[in-house]
Amino acid sequence: MTILIAPLNWGLGHATRCIPLIQRFLDEGHRVVLGGDGESGMLLRKHFPELSFLPLAPLHLRYSKGHSQVWAMLRALPRIIHSSIHDHMMLRTYLQQYCFDLIVSDNRFGLYTPHTRCVYITHQLQIRLPRPWRWLEPLAHTMHARIYNRYNEVWVPDYEAPQHCLAGELSHPKKLKISNSKIQYLGPLSRFTALPDSAPGTSTQQYDIVAVLSGLEPQRTRFEQELIQRFRSCQQEVLIIQGLVGRPRTKIRHGHLTIVPHLSDTEMRGALLHAQHIIARSGYSTLMDLDALGLLDRAELIPTPGQPEQEYLAHAIDVARGRSHDGRSE
Repeated sequence: MTILIAPLNWGLGHATRCIPLIQRFLDEGHRVVLGGDGESGMLLRKHFPELSFLPLAPLHLRYSKGHSQVWAMLRALPRIIHSSIHDHMMLRTYLQQYCFDLIVSDNRFGLYTPHTRCVYITHQLQIRLPRPWRWLEPLAHTMHARIYNRYNEVWVPDYEAPQHCLAGELSHPKKLKISNSKIQYLGPLSRFTALPDSAPGTSTQQYDIVAVLSGLEPQRTRFEQELIQRFRSCQQEVLIIQGLVGRPRTKIRHGHLTIVPHLSDTEMRGALLHAQHIIARSGYSTLMDLDALGLLDRAELIPTPGQPEQEYLAHAIDVARGRSHDGRSE
Protein backbone atom coordinates (compact mmCIF):
# COMPACT_ATOMS: atom_id res chain seq x y z
CA MET A 1 0.00 0.00 0.00
CA THR A 2 0.95 3.63 -0.48
CA ILE A 3 0.08 5.56 2.68
CA LEU A 4 -0.01 9.29 3.38
CA ILE A 5 0.47 10.26 7.04
CA ALA A 6 0.02 13.90 8.02
CA PRO A 7 -0.13 15.35 11.58
CA LEU A 8 -1.46 18.72 12.67
CA ASN A 9 1.20 21.34 13.43
CA TRP A 10 0.05 22.21 16.96
CA GLY A 11 3.10 21.60 19.11
CA LEU A 12 5.06 18.41 18.43
CA GLY A 13 2.75 15.83 20.01
CA HIS A 14 0.68 15.07 16.91
CA ALA A 15 3.90 14.32 15.02
CA THR A 16 5.62 12.27 17.75
CA ARG A 17 2.66 9.94 18.12
CA CYS A 18 2.69 9.31 14.37
CA ILE A 19 6.27 8.00 14.55
CA PRO A 20 5.37 4.47 15.79
CA LEU A 21 2.62 4.23 13.17
CA ILE A 22 5.01 5.24 10.39
CA GLN A 23 7.59 2.73 11.60
CA ARG A 24 4.96 -0.02 11.81
CA PHE A 25 3.83 0.63 8.22
CA LEU A 26 7.44 0.62 7.00
CA ASP A 27 8.18 -2.64 8.83
CA GLU A 28 5.15 -4.16 7.10
CA GLY A 29 6.62 -3.20 3.72
CA HIS A 30 4.30 -0.34 2.82
CA ARG A 31 5.33 2.82 1.03
CA VAL A 32 4.86 5.82 3.34
CA VAL A 33 4.62 9.45 2.23
CA LEU A 34 4.73 12.18 4.87
CA GLY A 35 2.69 15.38 4.84
CA GLY A 36 2.59 18.43 7.05
CA ASP A 37 4.03 21.82 7.84
CA GLY A 38 6.06 23.72 10.40
CA GLU A 39 8.01 22.17 13.25
CA SER A 40 5.94 18.98 13.32
CA GLY A 41 6.70 18.39 9.64
CA MET A 42 10.36 19.12 10.32
CA LEU A 43 10.39 16.57 13.14
CA LEU A 44 9.07 13.81 10.87
CA ARG A 45 11.56 14.68 8.14
CA LYS A 46 14.40 14.42 10.66
CA HIS A 47 13.17 10.99 11.77
CA PHE A 48 12.52 9.67 8.27
CA PRO A 49 14.78 11.60 5.87
CA GLU A 50 14.43 8.89 3.22
CA LEU A 51 10.67 9.37 2.86
CA SER A 52 8.95 11.75 0.45
CA PHE A 53 7.39 14.81 2.09
CA LEU A 54 4.39 16.74 0.79
CA PRO A 55 3.94 20.32 2.07
CA LEU A 56 0.45 21.05 3.35
CA ALA A 57 -1.28 24.29 4.33
CA PRO A 58 0.79 26.17 6.94
CA LEU A 59 -0.92 26.81 10.25
CA HIS A 60 0.87 29.25 12.55
CA LEU A 61 -0.98 29.39 15.86
CA ARG A 62 -0.10 31.24 19.05
CA TYR A 63 -1.47 31.20 22.55
CA SER A 64 -2.10 34.34 24.56
CA LYS A 65 0.29 35.43 27.32
CA GLY A 66 -2.40 35.24 30.00
CA HIS A 67 -4.32 32.48 31.74
CA SER A 68 -7.13 32.24 29.20
CA GLN A 69 -6.79 30.98 25.64
CA VAL A 70 -10.42 31.46 24.65
CA TRP A 71 -9.94 34.62 22.62
CA ALA A 72 -6.68 33.35 21.11
CA MET A 73 -8.52 30.29 19.83
CA LEU A 74 -11.49 32.30 18.60
CA ARG A 75 -9.13 34.56 16.66
CA ALA A 76 -7.46 31.45 15.23
CA LEU A 77 -10.70 29.87 13.96
CA PRO A 78 -10.63 31.59 10.54
CA ARG A 79 -7.03 30.42 10.03
CA ILE A 80 -7.91 26.86 11.06
CA ILE A 81 -10.86 26.79 8.64
CA HIS A 82 -8.80 28.30 5.82
CA SER A 83 -5.98 25.82 6.47
CA SER A 84 -8.42 22.88 6.38
CA ILE A 85 -9.95 24.03 3.09
CA HIS A 86 -6.46 24.53 1.64
CA ASP A 87 -5.45 21.03 2.81
CA HIS A 88 -8.49 19.57 1.07
CA MET A 89 -7.63 21.34 -2.19
CA MET A 90 -3.95 20.33 -1.99
CA LEU A 91 -4.94 16.70 -1.38
CA ARG A 92 -6.92 16.73 -4.64
CA THR A 93 -3.78 17.88 -6.44
CA TYR A 94 -1.54 15.28 -4.77
CA LEU A 95 -4.00 12.51 -5.64
CA GLN A 96 -3.28 13.17 -9.32
CA GLN A 97 0.34 12.21 -8.67
CA TYR A 98 0.08 9.63 -5.86
CA CYS A 99 -2.37 6.74 -5.83
CA PHE A 100 -2.81 6.58 -2.06
CA ASP A 101 -4.42 3.43 -0.70
CA LEU A 102 -4.72 4.96 2.77
CA ILE A 103 -4.68 8.51 4.14
CA VAL A 104 -4.01 8.97 7.85
CA SER A 105 -4.75 12.43 9.22
CA ASP A 106 -3.81 13.25 12.80
CA ASN A 107 -6.29 16.05 13.54
CA ARG A 108 -5.95 17.71 10.12
CA PHE A 109 -9.59 18.41 9.33
CA GLY A 110 -9.41 18.57 5.54
CA LEU A 111 -7.55 15.40 4.53
CA TYR A 112 -10.47 13.30 3.38
CA THR A 113 -11.66 12.14 -0.04
CA PRO A 114 -14.38 9.74 -1.22
CA HIS A 115 -11.87 8.03 -3.53
CA THR A 116 -9.57 6.59 -0.84
CA ARG A 117 -9.84 5.01 2.61
CA CYS A 118 -9.29 7.88 5.04
CA VAL A 119 -8.52 7.65 8.76
CA TYR A 120 -8.72 10.39 11.37
CA ILE A 121 -6.60 10.15 14.54
CA THR A 122 -7.78 11.86 17.73
CA HIS A 123 -7.87 11.19 21.46
CA GLN A 124 -10.61 13.82 21.88
CA LEU A 125 -13.93 12.27 20.98
CA GLN A 126 -15.17 14.73 23.56
CA ILE A 127 -13.96 18.33 23.53
CA ARG A 128 -13.09 20.03 26.81
CA LEU A 129 -13.78 23.77 27.13
CA PRO A 130 -12.89 26.26 29.92
CA ARG A 131 -15.33 26.28 32.83
CA PRO A 132 -17.22 29.50 31.89
CA TRP A 133 -17.76 28.04 28.42
CA ARG A 134 -18.58 24.49 29.52
CA TRP A 135 -22.19 24.91 28.38
CA LEU A 136 -20.91 25.05 24.78
CA GLU A 137 -19.25 21.63 24.97
CA PRO A 138 -22.18 19.79 23.29
CA LEU A 139 -21.91 22.20 20.35
CA ALA A 140 -18.11 21.75 20.15
CA HIS A 141 -18.62 17.98 20.36
CA THR A 142 -21.13 18.09 17.50
CA MET A 143 -18.87 20.28 15.33
CA HIS A 144 -15.89 17.96 15.84
CA ALA A 145 -18.07 14.92 15.10
CA ARG A 146 -19.13 16.49 11.79
CA ILE A 147 -15.45 16.61 10.87
CA TYR A 148 -14.40 13.09 11.83
CA ASN A 149 -17.58 11.50 10.48
CA ARG A 150 -16.32 12.46 7.02
CA TYR A 151 -13.59 9.84 7.47
CA ASN A 152 -13.98 6.09 7.02
CA GLU A 153 -12.44 5.31 10.41
CA VAL A 154 -11.41 7.06 13.61
CA TRP A 155 -8.32 5.76 15.36
CA VAL A 156 -8.04 6.59 19.05
CA PRO A 157 -4.55 6.31 20.61
CA ASP A 158 -5.67 5.03 23.99
CA TYR A 159 -6.52 1.81 25.78
CA GLU A 160 -9.90 0.38 24.81
CA ALA A 161 -10.84 -0.50 28.39
CA PRO A 162 -12.15 2.71 30.05
CA GLN A 163 -10.78 1.68 33.45
CA HIS A 164 -7.23 1.65 32.05
CA CYS A 165 -7.39 4.59 29.63
CA LEU A 166 -5.12 7.64 29.85
CA ALA A 167 -7.46 10.27 28.38
CA GLY A 168 -10.49 9.52 30.53
CA GLU A 169 -13.77 10.92 29.19
CA LEU A 170 -11.94 12.59 26.32
CA SER A 171 -11.38 9.25 24.59
CA HIS A 172 -14.31 7.41 26.20
CA PRO A 173 -17.22 9.89 26.26
CA LYS A 174 -20.56 8.86 27.70
CA LYS A 175 -22.30 9.77 24.46
CA LEU A 176 -20.75 9.07 21.05
CA LYS A 177 -21.69 10.89 17.88
CA ILE A 178 -20.15 8.24 15.68
CA SER A 179 -20.83 4.58 14.95
CA ASN A 180 -18.88 2.22 17.20
CA SER A 181 -17.89 0.28 14.09
CA LYS A 182 -15.89 3.30 12.90
CA ILE A 183 -13.80 3.57 16.06
CA GLN A 184 -10.61 1.62 16.59
CA TYR A 185 -8.65 1.95 19.84
CA LEU A 186 -4.96 1.53 19.02
CA GLY A 187 -3.56 1.69 22.52
CA PRO A 188 -1.21 4.56 23.43
CA LEU A 189 1.23 5.63 20.70
CA SER A 190 4.71 6.57 21.89
CA ARG A 191 7.78 7.38 19.82
CA PHE A 192 9.83 5.43 22.37
CA THR A 193 8.13 2.14 21.49
CA ALA A 194 9.39 2.60 17.92
CA LEU A 195 13.03 2.52 19.08
CA PRO A 196 14.90 -0.72 18.37
CA ASP A 197 15.63 -3.01 21.28
CA SER A 198 19.32 -2.44 20.65
CA ALA A 199 18.92 1.23 21.65
CA PRO A 200 19.02 1.00 25.45
CA GLY A 201 18.65 4.73 26.01
CA THR A 202 22.01 5.37 27.63
CA SER A 203 23.26 8.92 28.08
CA THR A 204 26.76 10.34 28.45
CA GLN A 205 25.55 12.51 31.34
CA GLN A 206 22.85 11.75 33.85
CA TYR A 207 20.52 14.44 35.21
CA ASP A 208 18.56 14.46 38.45
CA ILE A 209 15.77 16.61 37.01
CA VAL A 210 14.65 16.71 33.37
CA ALA A 211 12.16 19.28 32.07
CA VAL A 212 10.57 18.70 28.67
CA LEU A 213 9.08 21.79 27.02
CA SER A 214 6.41 21.76 24.34
CA GLY A 215 3.43 23.64 23.00
CA LEU A 216 2.68 26.95 21.33
CA GLU A 217 4.36 30.28 21.89
CA PRO A 218 4.52 32.43 23.91
CA GLN A 219 3.58 29.93 26.63
CA ARG A 220 6.48 27.63 25.73
CA THR A 221 8.99 30.45 26.27
CA ARG A 222 7.25 31.62 29.46
CA PHE A 223 7.43 28.08 30.85
CA GLU A 224 11.13 27.92 29.99
CA GLN A 225 11.80 31.21 31.78
CA GLU A 226 9.92 30.01 34.86
CA LEU A 227 11.98 26.82 34.96
CA ILE A 228 15.28 28.67 34.52
CA GLN A 229 14.35 30.95 37.42
CA ARG A 230 13.27 27.97 39.52
CA PHE A 231 16.45 25.94 39.01
CA ARG A 232 19.08 28.65 38.49
CA SER A 233 20.62 28.02 41.90
CA CYS A 234 19.75 24.34 42.16
CA GLN A 235 22.56 22.05 43.32
CA GLN A 236 21.14 19.05 41.46
CA GLU A 237 21.89 18.43 37.80
CA VAL A 238 19.00 19.83 35.77
CA LEU A 239 18.32 19.44 32.04
CA ILE A 240 15.81 21.59 30.14
CA ILE A 241 14.86 20.32 26.67
CA GLN A 242 13.38 23.30 24.83
CA GLY A 243 11.46 21.34 22.19
CA LEU A 244 12.84 23.47 19.34
CA VAL A 245 13.46 21.06 16.48
CA GLY A 246 14.63 23.74 14.05
CA ARG A 247 17.44 25.01 16.29
CA PRO A 248 21.06 23.84 15.89
CA ARG A 249 22.27 21.28 18.42
CA THR A 250 23.85 23.55 21.02
CA LYS A 251 24.24 23.23 24.77
CA ILE A 252 24.04 26.09 27.28
CA ARG A 253 25.32 25.66 30.83
CA HIS A 254 24.40 27.78 33.87
CA GLY A 255 26.06 26.08 36.83
CA HIS A 256 24.18 22.81 37.31
CA LEU A 257 21.55 23.79 34.72
CA THR A 258 21.88 22.56 31.12
CA ILE A 259 19.64 23.77 28.27
CA VAL A 260 19.43 22.03 24.88
CA PRO A 261 17.07 22.76 21.95
CA HIS A 262 16.18 19.12 21.33
CA LEU A 263 17.41 15.54 21.70
CA SER A 264 17.09 12.45 19.60
CA ASP A 265 14.52 9.93 20.81
CA THR A 266 17.26 7.63 22.09
CA GLU A 267 18.95 10.47 24.01
CA MET A 268 15.66 11.67 25.46
CA ARG A 269 14.67 8.19 26.55
CA GLY A 270 18.01 7.84 28.33
CA ALA A 271 17.68 11.22 30.04
CA LEU A 272 14.14 10.49 31.21
CA LEU A 273 14.93 7.00 32.48
CA HIS A 274 17.84 8.29 34.57
CA ALA A 275 15.98 11.29 35.99
CA GLN A 276 14.66 11.23 39.53
CA HIS A 277 12.10 13.93 38.71
CA ILE A 278 10.49 14.92 35.40
CA ILE A 279 8.67 18.18 34.64
CA ALA A 280 6.46 18.53 31.57
CA ARG A 281 3.26 19.93 30.20
CA SER A 282 0.33 17.55 30.52
CA GLY A 283 -0.16 17.21 26.78
CA TYR A 284 -1.56 13.85 25.78
CA SER A 285 1.45 12.73 23.72
CA THR A 286 3.72 13.50 26.68
CA LEU A 287 1.52 11.32 28.89
CA MET A 288 1.73 8.47 26.38
CA ASP A 289 5.53 8.76 26.27
CA LEU A 290 5.82 8.74 30.06
CA ASP A 291 3.37 5.84 30.30
CA ALA A 292 5.40 3.85 27.76
CA LEU A 293 8.52 4.30 29.91
CA GLY A 294 6.69 3.65 33.19
CA LEU A 295 7.59 7.13 34.44
CA LEU A 296 4.26 8.79 35.17
CA ASP A 297 4.91 8.50 38.92
CA ARG A 298 8.08 10.59 38.55
CA ALA A 299 6.37 13.36 36.60
CA GLU A 300 5.27 16.80 37.73
CA LEU A 301 2.63 17.72 35.16
CA ILE A 302 1.99 21.45 34.68
CA PRO A 303 -0.88 22.30 32.31
CA THR A 304 -0.55 25.15 29.86
CA PRO A 305 -2.50 28.08 31.37
CA GLY A 306 -6.00 28.23 29.98
CA GLN A 307 -5.72 24.85 28.24
CA PRO A 308 -8.68 22.87 29.66
CA GLU A 309 -7.69 19.59 27.99
CA GLN A 310 -4.30 19.63 29.72
CA GLU A 311 -5.88 20.70 33.02
CA TYR A 312 -8.28 17.76 32.78
CA LEU A 313 -5.51 15.28 31.90
CA ALA A 314 -3.20 16.46 34.69
CA HIS A 315 -6.02 16.17 37.22
CA ALA A 316 -7.03 12.73 35.93
CA ILE A 317 -3.47 11.42 36.21
CA ASP A 318 -3.07 12.84 39.72
CA VAL A 319 -6.34 11.26 40.82
CA ALA A 320 -5.20 7.95 39.34
CA ARG A 321 -1.98 8.04 41.33
CA GLY A 322 -3.77 9.17 44.47
CA ARG A 323 -2.51 12.66 45.15
CA SER A 324 -3.77 16.19 44.71
CA HIS A 325 -2.54 18.30 41.81
CA ASP A 326 -2.12 21.24 44.15
CA GLY A 327 1.22 20.08 45.47
CA ARG A 328 4.52 20.26 43.63
CA SER A 329 7.46 17.98 44.37
CA GLU A 330 10.97 19.29 44.12
